[in-house]
Amino acid sequence: MRCIVATAAMILKLHPLPAIAQGPRQEYRQLHLGVEVRLVVATADRAGADAAARAAYAAIAELEQTFSDWRPTSEARRLGAHHGEWVTVSEPLLQLTTRALAVARASHGAFDPTVGPLVAVWREARGSGVLPTESAIARARHAVGWRRVHVDRTRGAIKLDAEGMRLDFGGIAKGYILDSARQVLQQHGFASVMLDAGGDIVLGDSPPGEAGWRVAVATARGDTTLVLARVAVGTSGPGEQHLDVGGVRYSHVIDPRTGRALTSPTQATVIHPLGMMSDALSTMITVLGAEHGSRVAKGLGAVAIFVSNPPAP
Repeated sequence: MRCIVATAAMILKLHPLPAIAQGPRQEYRQLHLGVEVRLVVATADRAGADAAARAAYAAIAELEQTFSDWRPTSEARRLGAHHGEWVTVSEPLLQLTTRALAVARASHGAFDPTVGPLVAVWREARGSGVLPTESAIARARHAVGWRRVHVDRTRGAIKLDAEGMRLDFGGIAKGYILDSARQVLQQHGFASVMLDAGGDIVLGDSPPGEAGWRVAVATARGDTTLVLARVAVGTSGPGEQHLDVGGVRYSHVIDPRTGRALTSPTQATVIHPLGMMSDALSTMITVLGAEHGSRVAKGLGAVAIFVSNPPAP
């Protein structure tokens, strides 16, 4: 069990602080992205916060329809039906694909947005309770490979080379969507906000009169409370989606290089200025391992990294 901490242009308060009085806050919860998405706005203006939250949730729903791997009608899924062709796409899909490919390049494919065919194979295995066959994994791997995705920002288009390719942004889209929702809240005049969606957190300015938002992070020494603002916190690791066969727990996270689900209980938390990057880099570290993954994450702008091995359930 180990913990790695890397700090950059920011000081993290790593010890719990005495209780402090909280100013007025408005809180909202809706189901999106397969999880409960919680918005907290530090304001006494309930009517203004209500309007801002409605706009933020509308943006979340729209982007979910853009990126979803589950919805056959999503823009990302429809892109896979046009392999070998340049397809004009929305600016969010262009932005997210560009960023995902940058992480794929830096990690030499440990993070790969084309992992969709393998995700589908292991998703079916979790449903049946039976490990996928070697032939099924091999077939899926033929349609996986980030180098076969091309982005032309000038024409605003993407091309997938191989038949059967299927983009899956499960390791990065949630953070991007929370980043976008934070921007919507700020456009409505609310900068002191916190957004939380199943392990991914995006923070705006500190609440008035406070040092920051309190976030609990698991480390090798137990939970630590951080006081943070204007950053994102992404956590990846053992979750509810898994497959247990022969005493081995297979994670929902797939190593795109081998086509196999992870069996390590490694949990990684990454703090980065952008939600999409904290999301992607925490996933990448669980694939690459603590030492190598942390080096790559620091090179991509991570402010702090915590890696631990929680006890088996």
